[in-house]
Amino acid sequence: MDKKLIRRSVQEETGVPVFFLLKCLLFSYILTGGLLLLLALLLYRFGLSEKIVSISIIVIYVAATFFAGFVTGKKMKTRKFLWGFVMGSAYFLVLVVVSLAVNQSVSAITDNIFTTLVLCAGGGMLGGMLS
Repeated sequence: MDKKLIRRSVQEETGVPVFFLLKCLLFSYILTGGLLLLLALLLYRFGLSEKIVSISIIVIYVAATFFAGFVTGKKMKTRKFLWGFVMGSAYFLVLVVVSLAVNQSVSAITDNIFTTLVLCAGGGMLGGMLS
């Protein structure tokens, strides 16, 4: 079956460009990976403190979800804040699923789970609103 036909049929049925949203989510994770690699290099080179690293990780999460929300808001044209919120929440869900798969326990992620949800969803929503 033709890729374009599948993409068109999914978008016509739901009215949502699913593949576009998945591409945005994937690119936001690529952006996250690149920024985390840069942070690791800075940590190695300059011996950053734990507080600076923690703040940097939060900034990276917010920047990646902001980007995803911004691009999605540009594409969707209506209810931009809602689409940004959806992208931030999807980013958070993938983050939780990967954390659970790696750690194989809920206790490792429950400490700051609500704060991380608010940061990711809020970053995506802000990106959508400013698009």
